[in-house]
Amino acid sequence: MSARKKAQVTWGGRFNAGPAELMLQFGESVSFDHRLWAQDIRGSQAHATMLAKVGILTAKERDAILRGLTAIGQEIAAGKFKWSRELEDVHMNIESALTARVPAAAKLHTARSRNDQVATDVRLWIKDQCAVIDAGLVALLQALVKLAAANQDVLVPGYTHLQRAQPVSVAHHLLAYVEMFSRDRKRVAAAADSANWCPLGSGAIAGTTLPIHRATTAKLLGFVDAKGKPRVTTNSMDAVADRDPATEFCFAAALCGVHLSRLAEDMILWSSAEFGFARMPDEFSTGSSLMPQKRNPDSMELLRGKSARFQASLTHLLTLTKGLPLTYNRDLQDDKPPLFDAADQWQLALAVTTATMSGVTFNKARCLAAASDPALLATDLADWLVVKGMPFRQAHHAVGRLVAVAEKLNKPLNKLSDGEAQSADAAFTQGWQSVFDLQRAFAARENDGMPGPKSVAREIARWQKSLR
Repeated sequence: MSARKKAQVTWGGRFNAGPAELMLQFGESVSFDHRLWAQDIRGSQAHATMLAKVGILTAKERDAILRGLTAIGQEIAAGKFKWSRELEDVHMNIESALTARVPAAAKLHTARSRNDQVATDVRLWIKDQCAVIDAGLVALLQALVKLAAANQDVLVPGYTHLQRAQPVSVAHHLLAYVEMFSRDRKRVAAAADSANWCPLGSGAIAGTTLPIHRATTAKLLGFVDAKGKPRVTTNSMDAVADRDPATEFCFAAALCGVHLSRLAEDMILWSSAEFGFARMPDEFSTGSSLMPQKRNPDSMELLRGKSARFQASLTHLLTLTKGLPLTYNRDLQDDKPPLFDAADQWQLALAVTTATMSGVTFNKARCLAAASDPALLATDLADWLVVKGMPFRQAHHAVGRLVAVAEKLNKPLNKLSDGEAQSADAAFTQGWQSVFDLQRAFAARENDGMPGPKSVAREIARWQKSLR
């Protein structure tokens, strides 16, 4: 093992030597938490402004610190800043660079700890990411609504247990995913709201004896409610130990990933030769290195895979925090890789889904042929018997016997004669075959939330208006 280094200047007052090279390699976080640089600079600028307001910094010192932080931010944005692993993390790298150029920066860490500093940075970062994710969800919702509007007259079988069940429209099917992704927007908003409390001023665990003004810092950083009132955390121990906002963000990503995966599975099935309902755009499909006829729905398959990755990020955070005592523990340093990965992959997954779905086309004739299977309207026939006065459970059995007759005679359900139908039940009197008309079936489903053409058109109009 290599010789121990000089003690780390930011915390090494009581140490005679710094950490071993192996410990530096194991314990550094700047290789990934440098992504928090913009939030860290914002937090330091707000903290310096507050320190000047309460008299800990002079106006001259404050201004020098603010100018120095702005310059460092510009260097980082331009890729000119040199990150040092020996300084461990994003906070110490920026503070060290600032102190080297602005002597007054030695006062900047007054009344704060890296514990409340990183908690603040992560909350700011989550809020920023939630805004980006929400925009991605809106774009996906708009694409799905547009696709639904263009395919209102395309009819397909709906499935339960992956068996044909009842007819629906492609539009109604797509609008089911619109509902799911709209709920994802609410979860993203909830994650942003959970992060919207300022922990700065909590210190390492018990705050500070210095006369800071936390509301000032909170307001400067945008930790405010709908009325602009500052929101500060109310327990210093919870503030530095809490990783709920990150976990809630990853939960929202994981559940949205499930929705993306389910949409992907439907499109994979629909684009197969066995179904033949849909065709994926060339730009998001690939071929085979061996079989020249292949056309693989790769973007959708990759989306299914991303679902597992989102769930892994959530599991990582849940497992990371489940056994930790209060307050901060070094384990919490490892909260950022899964959080960052979830955000990166979520943004990419939404963009790919939006682009893929925007180029999907449907084979109307193939869809109609499948939707015209008379067995899909067996329940409608049971309803017809109910209207005639038969209890539904009895009607269900009667239609079941009729299906058995059709299977025995190897005939479509609607091609049975009256006599053959009455062999199943005498209630199948004249007119029972009128049930087997798709237009009639859809016209009968105009209640709220149903796939009738007028109902679907109303929903499309509602979504178009709300997503403007």
